[in-house]
Amino acid sequence: MSNLHNYVNKKVLIITADSRTLVGNLLSCDQQTNLVLGQTVERVIRTPDDEEGSTEMPLGLYIVRGDNVCVVGLVDEALDSSINWEQVKGSAIGGIKHV
Repeated sequence: MSNLHNYVNKKVLIITADSRTLVGNLLSCDQQTNLVLGQTVERVIRTPDDEEGSTEMPLGLYIVRGDNVCVVGLVDEALDSSINWEQVKGSAIGGIKHV
């Protein structure tokens, strides 16, 4: 995952092994895919049958261990800022199982 160095100082979205969705600025990464994020928020997307709205929980400076990273992608900031994340609903992403 050495290509992640191209994402440093850019806004990224990370999906973790326990199916959490994190968005923040990638500050640092290493060869084990350990990540340091700044201005991080966790997006908690509710299911369509849940009356409560989805939320974004601010986490600030955040470290994600490489063995907990499933997906890392760049965020289209213009598109991302145009979405009202409190109104977004969706199905849960299943976690992964290490054997």
